[in-house]
Amino acid sequence: MNVKQLKVGVFLISLLPAIWLVYALFTNQLGVNPIETLTRNTGLWALRFLVLTLLITPLRWMTGSNLFVPIRRILGLYVFFYASIHMLLYLWLDQFFDFDEIIKDIIKRPFITIGFFTFTSLVLLATTSNNAMVKRLGGKRWKRLHKLTYFIAIASCIHFYMLVKADKTEPLQYAVIVFILLAIRLYRYYLKQTAIKVVPVRT
Repeated sequence: MNVKQLKVGVFLISLLPAIWLVYALFTNQLGVNPIETLTRNTGLWALRFLVLTLLITPLRWMTGSNLFVPIRRILGLYVFFYASIHMLLYLWLDQFFDFDEIIKDIIKRPFITIGFFTFTSLVLLATTSNNAMVKRLGGKRWKRLHKLTYFIAIASCIHFYMLVKADKTEPLQYAVIVFILLAIRLYRYYLKQTAIKVVPVRT
């Protein structure tokens, strides 16, 4: 399988959850509160794709292969896709685009506040994900900006945890996964900095 085929395959597979949710909506398979189910599931799929995006770099480190690197951008854009649907459902079917009520809700409910700022950060990353913006910002500045992904991952887990009222098992599971993926990065950064310090100075 070449890179183009891999990208097409990942793109189509990543669309399947959205297709299933639409099908389930029109066949009455989303329970007694389909709008709430849709909203929660699109948010959950955004978090799942975010976890997959964070997984790419550790996989590259552990395997020494760049096979999955080309699909990272696709996965990242699917994070934005599902998060956008999640946000749209909230704005439209929960708040009916009543922006006065939306602002009050953002101020009053902390998990909505976190969700709003997380989505705002995702918009920034999505709009700068193309090659043109990489060239315009420069590689180093672009990489620094896209470290917002770490904030988004942590904030998304907090948002999910605060949203769930009863059994917190699922949000805690995602929080542990995200913690491990970020800890791997921190450990590698620590090793890199340690290696730099012990390099002997040539005279």
